Amino acid sequence: MASKCPKCDKTVYFAEKVSSLGKDWHKFCLKCERCSKTLNPGGHAEHDGKPYCHKPCYATMFGPK
Repeated sequence: MASKCPKCDKTVYFAEKVSSLGKDWHKFCLKCERCSKTLNPGGHAEHDGKPYCHKPCYATMFGPK
């Protein structure tokens, strides 16, 4: 059974799937929550189950002040 994308809630089929944060995403839906930069699976940070690019977004929002 195909899973649902956590970003758009539509079915993710094998040919368009990337896996990250323990979920299956459409390639075009795996984007930084803050700046919308397209991310690569495993090449990004996570906060509350949402993906963020490491710099500058995650560092700015959740890093040391």
